[in-house]
Amino acid sequence: MTAVTNDSTSQKHPPGLYLLFFAEMWERFSFYGNRALLVLFMSKPLMEGGLAIAKSDAVKYYGLIQGACYLTPIIGGFLADKFLGQRKSILIGGLLMAIAQLVLFLSAQATSIDYFWMGIACLIIGNGFFKPNISTLVGRLYPEGSTLKDQAYTIFYMGINLGAMSPLLIGPIVENWAAEFGPDGKISHYGFQWGFLLACGGMLLGQLIFNLLASKYLGSIGTAPVKTDKSATEKAEDGSGGALSKIEIDRMIVLTIITIFSIIFWLGFEQAGGAFTLYTDNYLDRNFMGTVIPTTVFQAINPIFILALGFPLSIMWIKMGPKNPSLIVKMALGLVLMGAGFFLMVGAAIERGGDSAPETALASMWWMVATYFVHTVAELFLSPVGLSAVSKLAPKSLTSAFMGVWFLSPFIAHTLAGFTESYIEVLGAINVFTYIGAGGIAIGILMLVFSGVLKKMMHGAETAS
Repeated sequence: MTAVTNDSTSQKHPPGLYLLFFAEMWERFSFYGNRALLVLFMSKPLMEGGLAIAKSDAVKYYGLIQGACYLTPIIGGFLADKFLGQRKSILIGGLLMAIAQLVLFLSAQATSIDYFWMGIACLIIGNGFFKPNISTLVGRLYPEGSTLKDQAYTIFYMGINLGAMSPLLIGPIVENWAAEFGPDGKISHYGFQWGFLLACGGMLLGQLIFNLLASKYLGSIGTAPVKTDKSATEKAEDGSGGALSKIEIDRMIVLTIITIFSIIFWLGFEQAGGAFTLYTDNYLDRNFMGTVIPTTVFQAINPIFILALGFPLSIMWIKMGPKNPSLIVKMALGLVLMGAGFFLMVGAAIERGGDSAPETALASMWWMVATYFVHTVAELFLSPVGLSAVSKLAPKSLTSAFMGVWFLSPFIAHTLAGFTESYIEVLGAINVFTYIGAGGIAIGILMLVFSGVLKKMMHGAETAS
């Protein structure tokens, strides 16, 4: 097998990492553009270019849509491992997502609910092919024992979040276009469609560059299904020639456990696209130096913090050497921090006078900024570490499939998160934010208690957590 990789002692990342960085950046540009737009597009009235879906239903639909995007990677990962190979799967997924954005553009042009669901279906299926396989290719660039794999996933994660800054561009285009023309009854004058079209163009650009340069910078990695794309040595190492070994089974158990523990993290974190978006739109004072900041722009705060903190944090882990916490401990701390962030939102709810305050009572937007900062640090402790854990713990013959299993936690969390807004209406924001915050802290502490046992079951797979 031809491979463009480093040896285990190299301290330089292969150029293929930056190609994957670029392709994922544009996919995330598309995904986070949708994250900023979907709830608003569904819930705004027809005269404002939306689909006039009730807010409570729009948030539920959003949760189901985002959740489904994290369910299909199990199928896409399996098909890549057994039949297609990662590179072909990425191409199929990328083209489907570009088509999805084009159909969503048509949906916004015609305010068509039918086109909307057609576009969403293409988006969900395309993400299933794209998401697990590009993440898997990052790990395949590095040999066993490489000290750079965790740092590589953090760099890759920065590419994700560079693309996630799309709301800074898409949000103002959508909202300023609507403000310029005003409600004159001509629905096509509103700007949601241009956000979707821009996301389509970014997706096509990412796919074009990736497929032109893949052979040069990735060699043959990912061109064939894993069952045929392996040497005899690799088959002996991962047990694919027969039954899984006791070590592999233990590692799979650990991977399953951390996936389950991660559900509560993503349940809290993914309030950003639903409950946090509506809370920002309705209850926060977004006036800054005489300008009202568009609600969609708040979706770019998290990726800005990722870009500022991601690389320094990865360097810090390396500098800590033997004192570097295990990946289990890092993920547990991520859960605790996620929970702590929700108590800042409790502060916002209290500032505006509690849940019984009139809708005109607003809290400072800096509560939300502070929450996103704490959640970003939590995300860096958990998410890229989780991606790296999959590449270390999953059997090589099932790596893409297990990358899909890792995405089960955000699938379940997104699905549950979509119902949070209705609970906020019944129980109040203070109660709901407190429950989620306390739950995250409790689960994180539980994970810390069992970190030693879980690390032992990894059988040394964690060479550089």
